Amino acid sequence: MTMPLIEISQITKSYQNGDQELRVLKDIDLTIQEGEFVAIMGPSGSGKSTLMNIIGLLDKPTSGSYDLEGKAVDSLDEKALAKVRNRQIGFVFQQFFLLSKLNALQNVELPLIYAGVSANKRRKSAEQFLEKVELAERMHHLPSELSGGQKQRVAIARALVNNPAIILADEPTGALDTKTGAQIMDLLTELNQEGKTIIMVTHEPEIAEYATRRIVLRDGIITEDITKGE
Repeated sequence: MTMPLIEISQITKSYQNGDQELRVLKDIDLTIQEGEFVAIMGPSGSGKSTLMNIIGLLDKPTSGSYDLEGKAVDSLDEKALAKVRNRQIGFVFQQFFLLSKLNALQNVELPLIYAGVSANKRRKSAEQFLEKVELAERMHHLPSELSGGQKQRVAIARALVNNPAIILADEPTGALDTKTGAQIMDLLTELNQEGKTIIMVTHEPEIAEYATRRIVLRDGIITEDITKGE
């Protein structure tokens, strides 16, 4: 059997609230293979966003182990974590997080600047991925000149530009109307069919239907883990 892309073992996450300890995640075990499309669901406060942040190396677990592509990442320092994030994980958020004074092309180039890629290569790669998300004609427009769906396409192009192993999508359709949300989900499905591993947090059952595996958290515990067709 091939090595898992993500292997999480006995992960806990706790916060101190005065003299009380709040346990948000409780002994989570999770394995994700390359090429999966996973939806993480659960009610507010279930721990799904905390789990997503740990998978995305935006937060560290209190205890437990996390291996990414066979390498332990839970003990890395901030500088090393930033390097792994930039190279191996692409982020897509509900609120897009585009820089308002940069046009679409410049926003997509940002991860490549952090990676030290030359200006000419950056531009070519950014153009290529904006074409992939069908925004070639809008690449010189500012975010204020783009629709919600177009902004999310820019964010997806930015997530893809470093060719990461994983795309993490946190409520990717949350700020979009139903029709535009469906278009974004079709794009994510297409990327998954091309081999990208996609891990998505959503509270919408109809959006989770696009995924091939559904994980449900309640009170910091995985209560369901269902793969389509099994």
